[in-house]
Amino acid sequence: MKKFAATAVLIAIAGAASAQSSVTLFGVVDASAKYVKNGDLKQKTLGTNGINSSRFGVRGVEDLGGGLKAGFWLESGFNPDTGSQSNASSFWNRRSTVSLMGGFGELRLGHDYTPTFFGFADYDAFGTNGVGDSSKFQSNLGSTEATDVRADNAISYFLPTNIGGLYGQAMVAAGEGTSGKKYVGGRVGYAAGPFDVSGSYGQTTVLPTLGGDDKYKVAILGASYDMSVVKFSGYYSQTKWGDQKLGVWDIGATAPIGQGRVRASYVHVNASGADQFGADTGANDANQFSLGYIYDLSKRTAVYTSYARVKNKGNATFAVASSPTLLPGATSQGFEVGLRHSF
Repeated sequence: MKKFAATAVLIAIAGAASAQSSVTLFGVVDASAKYVKNGDLKQKTLGTNGINSSRFGVRGVEDLGGGLKAGFWLESGFNPDTGSQSNASSFWNRRSTVSLMGGFGELRLGHDYTPTFFGFADYDAFGTNGVGDSSKFQSNLGSTEATDVRADNAISYFLPTNIGGLYGQAMVAAGEGTSGKKYVGGRVGYAAGPFDVSGSYGQTTVLPTLGGDDKYKVAILGASYDMSVVKFSGYYSQTKWGDQKLGVWDIGATAPIGQGRVRASYVHVNASGADQFGADTGANDANQFSLGYIYDLSKRTAVYTSYARVKNKGNATFAVASSPTLLPGATSQGFEVGLRHSF
């Protein structure tokens, strides 16, 4: 009886310990057949990341008691068409962070997404993936800026999630002697019911222009409204370095149809000012129209198709894919059909 009681106590303790901490393996595999026409050049490939970025990772949370928790997140990107890493120089290239969480919010340290990335990505109907994404228009304007998506050596603070729909993030990242990586930025927003709106701003220290400006700046305002039958979303972003500016308007819609959903978006890009060499960029505008459909075979598996067409003006070279080479002012268009599975 004593042995039985002791065994029961050990089982209870083990169960309590497992309930207080957890580790999860997760990932996404996304591959697609893609056709791209850049100007007069054509290319057919087995592409990746049509609706989600292919990755795998491990994350965990430990309950420290008193409402305090510790967490970690390690995530690596890969290319399913070749099996290679998406970034050969950084294994945990998508995220590598450690956190403390509680009633005060979250303090997070490591390699992570910048608040200005979420400032436009959350309102892109194509989720910044595939031929129809809008992230291709978030240009560094020829500077050494390297914080448009993620930042190294970052310290972030996130507001708690129980303050009436208000949310926010502030981040500082040390450059550690590398131009284009010293970043400071933040985002604040409000989400309640079908409505979501946020504003974000970031500044990165870069090599200076001939005029001496060493700050690359980006400001974004985004919003979405879900009417159930259709969700509208959009944003306006402006990047600035020296005299050069780039404004991006994105308007999109997502409509559920049965087990799937239709996505559409229109992007307008307006360039202005002179670049770091004094050349006028005012004619380098662009427009993009995108249309896509996702059909959910299950909660974790989906098939999809997307089409996008970018019309460049002046010397603009925005393209649905970097290969084949696109000449300045030429039109770029692409079509893809793919399969996505998450685990």
